[in-house]
Amino acid sequence: INGKKIKAQAEKTILEVARDNDIHIPTLCHSDALKPAGNCRLCTVEVTCGSRTTLETSCNYLIQDGMQVETASERVQAVRKLVMELLLARGPNPTKLREIGFEVGVDAVPPQFTLENEYCILCGLCVRSCSEIVQADAIDFEGSGINKKVTVPFNETSQDCIGCGTCVFTCPTQVIKMQDMDDAKIIYVEGEEDLGPQRMMQNWKTELNLKMC
Repeated sequence: INGKKIKAQAEKTILEVARDNDIHIPTLCHSDALKPAGNCRLCTVEVTCGSRTTLETSCNYLIQDGMQVETASERVQAVRKLVMELLLARGPNPTKLREIGFEVGVDAVPPQFTLENEYCILCGLCVRSCSEIVQADAIDFEGSGINKKVTVPFNETSQDCIGCGTCVFTCPTQVIKMQDMDDAKIIYVEGEEDLGPQRMMQNWKTELNLKMC
């Protein structure tokens, strides 16, 4: 990696081996608790096996004996900059995106890109953590292309959400909102209905009773 000879265990990914050897590769959609997906493409590296050189996502590319890896070549840096320019065009405000953008050398969105104001960057961490860790499958992607989004089935109150908050903690842009209330109420014209302690998962239109332990 980067001209340094490294010995590593088989079945490890390039990203894992790089981190084991204190070689930094930026990531956005990766979590050690989840299966690698390679969605964000920020972890792209240049891989040479024999006479063939390709650009690959390091989070899900297994190491091979004799391979050569470059983590900061000109091609790699160009890919990361383009990825960040596209992400920042979609979501210019999230702190995490601005930090990674600064790291890879992007401090402004090119004028040819249409600037949006989204906070969800479709990294998939919330969907994957709900499925793989919690095994609730309460949320998923809907639509495709520019209409793709994360939502609950039929855009109605989720019957499978258990309010664990895993999606909140894994979201890199903090767009998923969870609120705990000690004394929730429903206000009607004719009066109020006391609901007691409740947790609201605002994005998934879900309200759950809290039991104090």
